[in-house]
Amino acid sequence: MLMKNYRRVSPDKFNCCPFSLIGDEWMLVSAAKPDGKVNFMTASWGGVGVLWGKNVCFIFVRPSRYTYEFIEASSRVSLSFFDADYRSKLAFCGTKSGREYDKAEECGFHVFLEGGCPVFDEAKITIKARKLYASAFKPEDFVDTSCIDDKNNLHKMYVCEIEEIDVSE
Repeated sequence: MLMKNYRRVSPDKFNCCPFSLIGDEWMLVSAAKPDGKVNFMTASWGGVGVLWGKNVCFIFVRPSRYTYEFIEASSRVSLSFFDADYRSKLAFCGTKSGREYDKAEECGFHVFLEGGCPVFDEAKITIKARKLYASAFKPEDFVDTSCIDDKNNLHKMYVCEIEEIDVSE
């Protein structure tokens, strides 16, 4: 159950620019293991669109990230967006590992599970999604190899069906 006042928005009525929302404002990518333990990381890569006749989001996570094992263990993920006041907390979550820090406690986040999906009470927007497809990037598949920054730690892409979008009121 959501703690703040949120309104549910249909993906086809969601009116935000994904380029600024993801690329400029950043997001927390979150997942929970079956035991309910949650981890999250800041990301500025991703996208939204339509694939296989479904409204989807795309996320990219390196296998070296602690959040990766949570995403691998879960069928659902959340993408959470925050007001600018949270920028330093998002920076912390992007540079510190959940292996060494309790990021929720460090940042004062109130995170809970809704249908197995992590939700932050402080988020202005939460996209809850179900994994449909995952594929690891391979060096030989790059057309433009200048995009490869670490061939030993390439991202894995997840395509997830958007199930719910909640917007803070």
